[in-house]
Amino acid sequence: MRGSVMGTAVTLAAGALLTAAMTTASASPPAAAGRVDPPRPVLVDCTWHQNVRPADFILACGDGNSRLLGLHWTQWGPHGATATGVNVVNDCKPYCAAGRFHGYRVTVRLDEPTSWKKHPSVQHFTRMSLTYAGARPDAFLQVMTYPLWD
Repeated sequence: MRGSVMGTAVTLAAGALLTAAMTTASASPPAAAGRVDPPRPVLVDCTWHQNVRPADFILACGDGNSRLLGLHWTQWGPHGATATGVNVVNDCKPYCAAGRFHGYRVTVRLDEPTSWKKHPSVQHFTRMSLTYAGARPDAFLQVMTYPLWD
């Protein structure tokens, strides 16, 4: 009797899992015939890795004296991306090795996607704009725009 109860329980559980899987699959909307989603551009980092919605990003690849931290992406699409975070910049006073890092609240915007030379089938953002919410590093404008490497 005990084996019969156990076998019935296993059969019922397997049936429930199969039903759930079929229901989930059939509840998904069908893909539109002939629809091709536009490629989702990536952000290429200092080590030539492709990133989508990275939490952190190094701006000064040579010395690490400027980086973006705590990025919260509110939009990432084929034409642009937007995030908020902190730009941490070394003041390099009296020189960079002895300088102190300071954080500045920024809005990050990525745009101008184009084919990446290293992988032509991949679109990557080629421009980044930082808009400082208040304080900003010495000699920086309220909006700083940078070309991104290819």
